[in-house]
Amino acid sequence: MSLKIAVLAKQVIDPDMPPSAFKIDSSVNQVLTPNSIPPVVNGFDENAVEAALRIKDVQEASITVISSGTTFALDVMKKPLSMGADELVLLQDELLVNSIDTYMVASVLAAAIKKLGGFDLILCGRQASDWDNAQLPLGLAELLALPCITLGKKVELKENHVLVERVTTDGYEIIEGQLPCVVTVSNELGQPRYPTLRGIMAATRKKPTIWTSVDLGLDVSALTPKISLTDLFTPERNQECEMIEGENEADAAKNLALKLREDKLI
Repeated sequence: MSLKIAVLAKQVIDPDMPPSAFKIDSSVNQVLTPNSIPPVVNGFDENAVEAALRIKDVQEASITVISSGTTFALDVMKKPLSMGADELVLLQDELLVNSIDTYMVASVLAAAIKKLGGFDLILCGRQASDWDNAQLPLGLAELLALPCITLGKKVELKENHVLVERVTTDGYEIIEGQLPCVVTVSNELGQPRYPTLRGIMAATRKKPTIWTSVDLGLDVSALTPKISLTDLFTPERNQECEMIEGENEADAAKNLALKLREDKLI
């Protein structure tokens, strides 16, 4: 029996773009997507795709990549297909503009997973490079009433169980969970594989499934934001330098200590 694996992948602004290209529209509290710099698949999500492909390398499995958003760059979102995933499902709706609202996005993804008939294993990146919340996998697992194992550096299957080497501050621990299960994957898994030419050609011929909130049977009230973003801005950095002098090195050190105490830094 073929194992059904879902991988959640998010389209994000390229985190390696130059800071000068990062702009914010304060009138709507949104980051402006630079026209000259294409988006990318979230790096941790590529690790999740790689984890799914490693499972597929050793046993029969089908991999469905699911993403939600308002617009998609198909060349970007087809990368998991060119790596070896089987299907791509895009949940595209203007109501999904507030991607910081984890509950709303998790509700949409949960509805899509149910519509697809459920999965034996759901893999996610440990967090997204845009908001860095790391909340969605936990919220999704709660909505689907599934166990969730976080920070996986290795994911293996043993009969109807998943074995995860979970990253800790001083090494790793091995967690076993019963399927179906949600697992978040960290970059300690290793470098995701590069798409092959054959994979790229195959991906160009595949058409993604595109669903709106209506296709998912969601009421508009389910997409009402639960979080209100009051302000979004680029922090300003103000630095001042003051040279502390003295008659000699010992005197300069004494004056420095007095200055630090005066400023209540020590």
